[in-house]
Amino acid sequence: MQSNELDYIQSSWGYGGSKNMNYDVIIIGAGSMGMAAGYFLAKSGKKTLLLDSFNPPHPRGSHHGETRIIRHAYAEGEEYVPFVLKAQQLWNELEKAAGKQLFLQTGVLSIGQSDSESIQNIIASAKKYSLPLDVMDSNEIHQRWPGITIPEDFIGCFEPASGVLKCEACIEAYQELAESNGATILTNSRVKEISIQDERVTIKTDAQTFCADSLVVSTGAWSGKLLSMLDLDIPLTPVRKTFAWFDSDEERYNQNRFPAFDVMTPQGVYYGFPSIAGSGIKVGRHDGGVPIHPDESIMGFGELAEDEGDLISFLKQYIPDIQHLKYGKTCMYTLTPDEKFVIDLHPKYPNIAIAAGFSGHGFKFSSAVGQALSNLIISGKNDIDISPFSINRFN
Repeated sequence: MQSNELDYIQSSWGYGGSKNMNYDVIIIGAGSMGMAAGYFLAKSGKKTLLLDSFNPPHPRGSHHGETRIIRHAYAEGEEYVPFVLKAQQLWNELEKAAGKQLFLQTGVLSIGQSDSESIQNIIASAKKYSLPLDVMDSNEIHQRWPGITIPEDFIGCFEPASGVLKCEACIEAYQELAESNGATILTNSRVKEISIQDERVTIKTDAQTFCADSLVVSTGAWSGKLLSMLDLDIPLTPVRKTFAWFDSDEERYNQNRFPAFDVMTPQGVYYGFPSIAGSGIKVGRHDGGVPIHPDESIMGFGELAEDEGDLISFLKQYIPDIQHLKYGKTCMYTLTPDEKFVIDLHPKYPNIAIAAGFSGHGFKFSSAVGQALSNLIISGKNDIDISPFSINRFN
């Protein structure tokens, strides 16, 4: 929405909320999942409003940092595979519709002990769904990618069809297409109150009041606060996470020669990206993290002594010729106890769809989550099985 259009709305309707603006669907949270849902709902002909406390993409969410890995033979379990394959299809369609590159087919190398649950899940998923997968021992890995050194009892699973998503560019592409299909997006609009009466939803921000037939809540680390307004108490824990870029030999580690990767070590689970457009190798740790309140100031990278030291320790053992830090950043994970997602309709209100608790591995799915949320609002059903992500599992 252009600023002059917003000024007109504000002057016409008044900051005091004396009149309500009516929509078919309101989406609270225009980040990864919400922006995708906004596109699919607007494309279906629904009059759609997206509200966000910030201006996506932004550094307070779980979606910033330029890149995210998309894996198909899924280490977290076979039940994710149809969902992630649908997501990949939708990312490819988004690329064509947006006319810009959003996916880099770098391949993804997953490394760990051969009998680990994650490695066995990858192999089983690839077999069940006939996904391309190369299983290699430590010597074969080092011969193919000389920069990697791993213990002899580790193996690697290389997925040549997987790769990297440009996460911030993906959100921007969905925003452009949502708006071109008629969606209204109001940024820097914090929701203060949600009420439901006669199957209608009323949303109050600091400035305005909006009404809709249906509601989508996809507010990341703020989900607990928003869902409490809807009489839901889902166990969600926001945590501070860090990641960083390191100087690297472009000849060896560029995106055309080196894969995205994740490594299951005895110390923890680490992930990384090749050097994309000369950025240097990017590395982060998936597990761990410090619980935080999302409204409070988050310590920047390096404010905790272990921020850099933990990543350097990993690199020394597994990619030893990379150790010079360029810079680091922080983001937030929102964890559920089982680290599975929440994608469901509200137990009491079938016109409210919820997406939350993506536990640090959700972005790759956000195209399919957006479509699933749209389907839930329109028909109450989805063509991909999302029953593992039911709210009821917490009862």
